Amino acid sequence: MAFDTIGARYAEAFPDKAGQLACGAWLLDALEPGARVLDVGCGTGDPTVRQLTDGGLRVTGIDLSDGMLRLARQGVPAAEYHRIDMYDLATERAARAWGATGLGPEAAGRYAAATAFFSLILLPQAEIPEVLGRIRALLRPDGLLALGMVEADLDHAPLPFLGHEIRISGYLREELEQTLRRAGFSVEAHSGHPYAPASTTLPPEEQLFLRCRRVG
Repeated sequence: MAFDTIGARYAEAFPDKAGQLACGAWLLDALEPGARVLDVGCGTGDPTVRQLTDGGLRVTGIDLSDGMLRLARQGVPAAEYHRIDMYDLATERAARAWGATGLGPEAAGRYAAATAFFSLILLPQAEIPEVLGRIRALLRPDGLLALGMVEADLDHAPLPFLGHEIRISGYLREELEQTLRRAGFSVEAHSGHPYAPASTTLPPEEQLFLRCRRVG
């Protein structure tokens, strides 16, 4: 898997985390101490898992990359981590295929909030609403979702990334908000951040950060 070898180089390519940290501050202000948060695509644990655990929240990080999870466990050991495909969240496969018994259907309503910063972009567009629905199932009523995406009209398009080819999906802003509403979320705030990655091999991008709430 590409991200097993990319590891800490991801942070080198994207050093500016202001939008992500602002979403984390929103969660810390909104949630009670000890509230459970699910970080979908936690990567190395920086900055979100570190920020939220330091702020007194109980964070569960998931990722498909063993290399990223190894760095997260070393760097932010206070959190709980599981290797699982995000597509299998809230399904029977969570336990059967991944041994993640606390992330299947029995975990419905367990989490006060979820974060997904630039992890859903790795899915085909057809799968993103499914995963949003599964994240929603794990949230308590009125649970919060902090989401980071790239604004682009792309569907699983190949992109060179730190010596590897990965596939990226994106939405234009209005389409992304419509997708979230159809998945059962209200969008309470959003912001856009023009961003030029530190690596000159990567094109500039518009990063979108959305603060959402489960409806119903």
